[in-house]
Amino acid sequence: MPASLATLVKYCDRLLEPALFTDYDRAHNGLQVENRGSVTRIAAAVDASLTTVRKAAEAGANLMVVHHGLFWSSTVPWVGRRYELIRELMLADMAIYSMHLPLDAHPKLGNAAQLARALALTRLKPFFTHKGRQVGIQAETRISRDDLAHRLSVILGRPPTVLPGGGPECRRIGICTGGAGAEMGLALEEGVDAFITGEGPHWTFAMAEDLGLNVFYGGHYATETFGVKALAKDLSRRFKLPWEFIDHPSGL
Repeated sequence: MPASLATLVKYCDRLLEPALFTDYDRAHNGLQVENRGSVTRIAAAVDASLTTVRKAAEAGANLMVVHHGLFWSSTVPWVGRRYELIRELMLADMAIYSMHLPLDAHPKLGNAAQLARALALTRLKPFFTHKGRQVGIQAETRISRDDLAHRLSVILGRPPTVLPGGGPECRRIGICTGGAGAEMGLALEEGVDAFITGEGPHWTFAMAEDLGLNVFYGGHYATETFGVKALAKDLSRRFKLPWEFIDHPSGL
């Protein structure tokens, strides 16, 4: 049975509380594109783009749940590839619901929380204050740097780039998915000795050594597949709708 788009959006907004977050100006958390009002199949994707919209339409979805929405760069004029994008949206009657920092931060469905659980970390606590909200997760454990890198390789499907600035054992791990490498100093201030994120600039290699911090870059895309999957699965269970993940990795 189809579900009401308005009901799904209301549920997601109540669950993720985007009004509590100060996000990037172009994040535009919430419903970015509406459809005719009903949803029969959900597609989860990290990014909303022409390619992922086409793949979602081919899968028969008419709602996309994404982490990075449509408006990170200039959206006018609607010509060329941008015209093709809006045409695909209209032809597929595709709605797009996007959630950025609130989905990073959610204690159950969030990217960091889901990655922490995949790593079998327990006694999770909020971590990494960004734009006034804690958007990451930390946990105390005892694991070697090499074993942690191996676990990440298995979970993410790719070996992380390891900046071995700290000791051979990790006892307090902080996770903030995406592109938080330049903020590793903040991670250290919050008491972790290992920091997992997606990516960072070249100069952070020397910074990790200076700080005595083990840093693991798992890939911006790879570390942010978790939240949209968890949200889509939750919607599927609650509203009895099929869903699937549209994998379109950037390699970054």
